[in-house]
Amino acid sequence: MNSKLMAIMLVIEDEEPIQELIKEYLAPLKIEIYQAYSGEEGVEKYKELMEKGKRPDLVIMDLKLPGIDGVEATKRILKIDPKARVYGFTAYFGTSWAKELEKAGAKGVIARPVGFDGFRDIVKDLLKSSD
Repeated sequence: MNSKLMAIMLVIEDEEPIQELIKEYLAPLKIEIYQAYSGEEGVEKYKELMEKGKRPDLVIMDLKLPGIDGVEATKRILKIDPKARVYGFTAYFGTSWAKELEKAGAKGVIARPVGFDGFRDIVKDLLKSSD
């Protein structure tokens, strides 16, 4: 893999250790990762990135967030950019809440029990499929 950045990704997750693990495990993929720790911050960050011409190729969204939850944040991001590719990454996989996220327009939900190696492989596949 060359040193050129492969993609831009926004991770909306309130737990800093999870954010750090995501960055660590995705480092080999050369992804430019932006972070937000609440739903509101995630929506604002998405808007800022769009204004700077750095449209995220992928948004990773937790469901349970301070302030607005992942469902509402997904709806707001899709109002800004109807082509946004939002995926949930949550321990609440398979719940009605996860189904609400998909109804709100998320492309899918990744179960957190997949582990971070599995998560990296899924992200890699999702980014390849966006080409």
